[in-house]
Amino acid sequence: MCLNINITMSFKTITIKKNVYEKLLTLKKKDESFSALFERLSNKNIDALRKLRGCTSYKNKEKMLKEIYNKRKEKRYG
Repeated sequence: MCLNINITMSFKTITIKKNVYEKLLTLKKKDESFSALFERLSNKNIDALRKLRGCTSYKNKEKMLKEIYNKRKEKRYG
């Protein structure tokens, strides 16, 4: 008998402001991951979350994104 289990998980990196992160920490349960928190919040407040989409603007957005991508590469490739 042979059992093959293949689980493919997909991950996304998001960037949020520090004050938003701190607010999320107050909502997060002790042993809850951020993914579980977002799942819980999205199940309850999908309309509220949709209103947040696109409400943030950035100065030097391209520079910020370039720095994020470079840091990701450093972590991935050492």
